[in-house]
Amino acid sequence: MSERMVVVIGAVVVLAGIVVVFLAWRGNRRRSERLRARFGPEYDRLVAELGSRVKAERALGQRQERSRKILIRPLPVQDREYFAQAWRNLQAGFVDAPAEAVIEADQLIQQVMAQRGYPTGTFEQQAEDVSVDHPRVVQDYRLAHAIADRQRRGEASTEDLREAVIHYRSLYEELLEPGISTPIEVKR
Repeated sequence: MSERMVVVIGAVVVLAGIVVVFLAWRGNRRRSERLRARFGPEYDRLVAELGSRVKAERALGQRQERSRKILIRPLPVQDREYFAQAWRNLQAGFVDAPAEAVIEADQLIQQVMAQRGYPTGTFEQQAEDVSVDHPRVVQDYRLAHAIADRQRRGEASTEDLREAVIHYRSLYEELLEPGISTPIEVKR
């Protein structure tokens, strides 16, 4: 083999390596963009929490894989009506007992999730599972749950409790599915 042929082969190998690296980089970039678009604020929260885009994307990918194994069911009409009435009762009770209403909202969310087929585990696992189907409101769920925890320790004000109900409502409405109106008296 001539020296010129070795140089040409070497150049082709280097060029092929550059193309492979570029395509891999572009694929990773597209994957990042897709995950960021799909998970929104949850993507950014996880990057900040884990300190790495790669770790966050791996975790989000694992959530998606886990989610594929969970059969999420729509609620039958009678269940939606039951839960809608339960939410209206919770709202009515907020005025006289805001702390109890927040605890009830937390429990009601868990009941709806269980009825839809979400696994009932730790709060963090529930939030992760919900984030796959409802990424735009999972932050509301986290905020509401944090306020409910503060309430259990006696550290939440009435305004905090009002905010918790508003946060719970955003996830609740998505879990109940479109078509069910659950207006809340407490305004943002």
